Amino acid sequence: MIADDHAIVREGLKQIAMGDAQIIVAGEATTGNEALAAIDAGDFDVVVLDLSLPDRSGLDVLAHVKASRPQLPILILSMAREEEFALRALRAGASGYLEKRSAPEQLVAAIKRLAQGKKYLSTELAEHLVLDGDRHGPDRPHDLLSPREFEIFLMIAGGKPASRIAADLLLSVKTVNNHRARILRKMSMKSNAELIRYAIQHQLIT
Repeated sequence: MIADDHAIVREGLKQIAMGDAQIIVAGEATTGNEALAAIDAGDFDVVVLDLSLPDRSGLDVLAHVKASRPQLPILILSMAREEEFALRALRAGASGYLEKRSAPEQLVAAIKRLAQGKKYLSTELAEHLVLDGDRHGPDRPHDLLSPREFEIFLMIAGGKPASRIAADLLLSVKTVNNHRARILRKMSMKSNAELIRYAIQHQLIT
């Protein structure tokens, strides 16, 4: 199954994947909620999941899928600053991570590896993650955040109000505000403006 909110991108991924006779695209989704509903109703061997969906992040969808279908392999696609999100996705249970700028044959190779129960990470990205870890160390402020806190941090940094975040994540506004308070405390910051500035400086948002 392919989950991506851009029709052209989704069709391109579909054509690339089905260019291999062993791969059938049996489902599509344009939002996180559609992806979850399709996964609940279908029987897929691999899910190709965009990291950025309009209603909820790919990391949130990933967390829900791993809770209900822990054995289902998920390949995360992203255009974001890959090293910042790849490690979080892998820690959250993704079986592979692929940059959208990758060559088409890498998508086919990744899907096949995941279908065989293996992991997939491009050599370039694996090297980048190792070098990035050596360069930054484990103590950057945003590394202290839990997966949910990191997701809400990015939404705050992207300018979303608490009410919109609550609606997108199916949380109460109070819960979102509690997360925000913990985020500020963990990152030693006092305002949304500081969070936004930090996210931009670290290329976590554009």
